[in-house]
Formats: sequence, C-alpha cells, structure tokens
Amino acid sequence: MQSEIISNTIMEKNRKPLSFSMTMLASALGIVIVSVISGIITFISMIAMVAAMSKMGSNETTVVKNNTFLTVDLGHIAGDRTADKLTQTFGDTKTIGLVDVVNAIRSAASDDKVAGLLLKDNGSPMVSWASLTELRSALDSFGASGKPIVSYATGYSQGGYYLCSVADRVCLHPSGMIDFRGMGAEVLYYKELLDKLGVEMQLIRPESCSYKSAGEVYTLSRMSPANREQIRAYIGSIWSTAVEAISASRGIPTNVLNAIANDLTGYLADDACAHQLVDTLCFEDDVRQMLRDNYDGRQLLAIEKYAANVKKKPNTATDAIAVIYAEGNVVDGSAKGISDGVYGDDIVKALKQAMNDDNVKAIVLRVNSPGGMATASESMTHAVMQAREKKPVVVSMGDLAASAGYEMSCMADVIVAQPTTITGSIGVFGTIPNVQKLMRQKLGLNPDTVSTNRNSNGLTVFRPLSPTAMAMMNRNVEDFYKVFVSHVAEGRHMTYDEVHAIARGRVWTGADAVRIGLVDTLGGLDLALSIAAEKAGIEQYAIKDYPVEKDIWSQLTELMGESSDDEIKLATKIQLARKWKANSRNFQPLNRIEQDIHYISTSEGLQARLPFIIVSE
Repeated sequence: MQSEIISNTIMEKNRKPLSFSMTMLASALGIVIVSVISGIITFISMIAMVAAMSKMGSNETTVVKNNTFLTVDLGHIAGDRTADKLTQTFGDTKTIGLVDVVNAIRSAASDDKVAGLLLKDNGSPMVSWASLTELRSALDSFGASGKPIVSYATGYSQGGYYLCSVADRVCLHPSGMIDFRGMGAEVLYYKELLDKLGVEMQLIRPESCSYKSAGEVYTLSRMSPANREQIRAYIGSIWSTAVEAISASRGIPTNVLNAIANDLTGYLADDACAHQLVDTLCFEDDVRQMLRDNYDGRQLLAIEKYAANVKKKPNTATDAIAVIYAEGNVVDGSAKGISDGVYGDDIVKALKQAMNDDNVKAIVLRVNSPGGMATASESMTHAVMQAREKKPVVVSMGDLAASAGYEMSCMADVIVAQPTTITGSIGVFGTIPNVQKLMRQKLGLNPDTVSTNRNSNGLTVFRPLSPTAMAMMNRNVEDFYKVFVSHVAEGRHMTYDEVHAIARGRVWTGADAVRIGLVDTLGGLDLALSIAAEKAGIEQYAIKDYPVEKDIWSQLTELMGESSDDEIKLATKIQLARKWKANSRNFQPLNRIEQDIHYISTSEGLQARLPFIIVSE
C-alpha cells in the first residue's frame, strides 16, 4: 500500500502541465461540444413543442349530442381574435376570441342539436363593455329563436351581470354577490413618486389638446378639470346603456336600478333576489338538474369546442370579405414570433394583400386599440386610403378605437361602433423624462458632455430639454395634430374647425360619437360585414382573416432567431401580453403600473393613445 502511494506521488510530480495553446484548444473544444449539445436540445425541444401544438390543431370534430346546452364562460373569452397556437402555448390558460364566440352563438341558434345556452360568470371576466354589448346582441338573437338561456354565477361582476341579465333565468349562489354599484373611474398618477425619485417628466402636447390627458399621469397629482369632464361624460354614457338594457331584460325601472346601485341593496344574494335582480338562489348542481328536468338537457359542451366545429365548416363562396384585426397598442415594425399589438408594417401588408386579392371584394378593419405610436398610425392610415380607392373599406370598432386607433379608422367608407365603444381622443403628446436629480442627488452620477453644435446634447434624459429642442418638439406635436385633424376632416366630410371642436384629445363613447359625426352607425362586426357586402354588391361570401396566422415553424424560427437581448425583450412582451389579457379589463394597480412602465420604457417618438382602461367590474 505504501509503495502504491509513493508511485502515485512520483507520477504526479512527473506530470507536465498543458501548454497555453493546448489549454485554449481544450477550452474551445469544450465550448463547441456544449454548443452542439445545446443546439440538439433546443432542436428536440422545438420538435416537442410542434408535436404538442399539432395535437391542439387536430382535425377531430367534437360530437354534439341531442339536447346539448353550450356553456359560455366569460372567464374564457379574451380579445377579438382567438390567439394562435404558439401564443396559447405560452399563455397560462386557453381562451377563445370574441368573434369566434359570437359566430358560434349565431350558428347554435339554428342547430337542432343545441337546446340552449348556459352563461357563467366567474366574477372577473376579461371582457370589456363594447365586447359585452356585442355578446349581448348575439344572445338577444339566440333568444329570438325560442331556445332558453340560463345564467349562473357564484358572484356576478358588474359587466357580467349586464350580459347575463339577458338570460331567461338568472341564478346566483346562495352566498354569492352581485357587484352592482354604478361605474367609476380611477386614474393612477405618478408625479409624486417621480418627484421622490428625482425624475421630471417633460410633457409636450398641443396647447389646444387639454383633453389629451395621457401624459398628465406623470405631471399632475390628480385629474385636470378637462379630464374629469370627459371621464364623467363617457362613464355616464356607458352606465346609461347598461342600465337601460338591464331594465328591458329584467323589467325593473331604471330609477329603481340606480337606487339599488346607490344603496348597494342588490349586492348580497338575498337582497339581489328580493329586488328581482336574480330569479333563483341555488348551487351549480341545482342548475344542472334544472336543465335536465325543464329542458331535457343531456350534455354540457363548452362554447370553445363547439366554435371549433363551426370554424371547420367549409365555405364554398368564391367572393370574400377580408377582416383585418388591429388589436392592442400601436407600434412600429412587424411582430416577431408572437403578436401582442398592432404592428404598423403587418397591418399595412395585410391591407395591401387584401387590396390586391381579386377574390376579396371588400375590407372590414376590426379596430380594438387605445392607440400608440404616431408614425405607425400614419403608415396605416395611408394604407387605408390606398385600399379605399380600390375596394369598400368598413371599420368595426371594438372596445377601444381611440387616438391612433381612430386615425386609422377615419378614412374608411363607413365606421360602425358599439354604443359602449371608447373612441375619439383625436390628439397627440410626447414625453421625455429628465433624470438629472435622480442621477446626481440620488445616485451620485454626474454626466459630462462634449459637443460640436449647440444642441448636440439638447435631446437627452440627463438634463432638461434645451429651449430650442423644446420649441422643435412643440412644433412637432402641433404639426401632427393638424395632420390628424385634417385626416379626420377629409375622411368624415367635415371642416377642420368642426373636427377641432370635438377633437382636442377628447374621448367619446360610440353613442356620443354617432351624434357628433365621428361614427356612422351602431352595431357589431356582423353589421360591418353586411354593410361591406352591400357596398361590394355581393350576397354570399367567405371570410379571410388578416394578418394571416403564421405556421408554427415560422413562428418558432422567428422566436429562436432573436438575439439574446431581443429574447429578453420578447420574453417580457410575452409575459406582459399574458398579464394584459388576464388583468387589463379588471383594474389592478400593480399590474397597471408594470404595463405603464413597460410601455414608457419601450416607446419612442410621438404618442397618440389613451391613458386608461375602461373596466367592467
């Protein structure tokens, strides 16, 4: 044993260290091996993802039995268009788009196997007021077929109750509640936080745009009089629409409904039943038994599965109407991998494809956007003008079609909106932070400069804008505002002064927008399609959706092809898009701060957008 130890010791002493070149070669070889292995693992992971998503897109058709009740769960509806498979894979839940739900409900009205609908509200729907109005219209049409609609909830949100009140029988858990208290608005202001951090947000907007309040959240501590005026007007308009609809469905006078909201006397289950807001207090099992006993309901089938069947039905029409979806914040460029906004280049491309497709006889632009970057807005508006020269263009407004969302709409032949749509906000602003105090007083950082010209460093976040730079920025916003108003005047056949009087950044509901000429008529996507078909002179038509959904391989290639920095940004976009869909419809301040900070940090140039979300809670 001792001799063996001595032998090993001698060997260790005689072993020579690797030379520098050999060490570098070994390291490089190790990196290559690790990279190859990593690439193989990534490739296998991509294959696995594609295989999993291929199963999601299988051609299996759901069997619909006789006397089936379709369940419409508000918690499963998000956005206008059902998310693509890749986006759903990254998402926390599987959701369905509003358009697919509406189409499924309209199809079910004439389906002999569908006996009725069961509406469910989980108390926090991801559906906002205009979408709820569009759903309610579809439910009204379904009810006209004579088939029953039943609703159930452990707790109704305010927007959920507005929708579910259309049901023939409204049921509530015995310990549940109805959040029926009237509409309110909350705007979060950051000025005092920024003051503590030593950050001054420099707001640039046209002098006349006193209603364009988006930038005020960084420069004020409370609502300006103009902002308070416009918010009071539009929430009052939305509430009136909701109360009148509930009154018609439940047979309760509007003044009584308002008294119930004022005193919260419909909030608790027993009070809600006593005031006839609901018909029955029961458990979910009781509702299922009632469907079996009263309507011979033999199967409950999720609307998502039924909608998949509807989408697979072939349409042999030669003529087509293009439906172009513009949903989310307006940004420059093109979506990479996962689409989470209105990308200017993608919408322009879609408009050109539809314009040049001989089978497409008309275009419906579905806008659901609070606005965003002015440059992207201008590009899309120009593309709409080009498309209108060749084919009818009709706009269907969703929950929001404001600021840049309205600019891209104003050049259409006809604009259709819901009475609860938020639109207008014709204006522009720019914000540039000044972090001089933060850098010097809080962090002890002192930037110094060298320049060749007077304003080489005049546009920087490290000090206030120079007078020349501020003058240039002011001219920029004033010029864009004039262009924006001129576009609206041309598209809506009004004078500049007439548009300016109702512009200045002011927000309107669809109901008010019809009265002042910003919208032509009230209705949903179905009405927009009917108008487009009439203008094109066609009766039978297929629907072609744009932007065209990319195949999974293309999306994954784009996703995996990002640089490391872009991958981080993309991961952030995915995470925020997921939270946006899950939380933006329900006011949750912490998530809203995260969204705002992300938007500020990634935005460049002039902005034409809304500073708030209209909640349906």
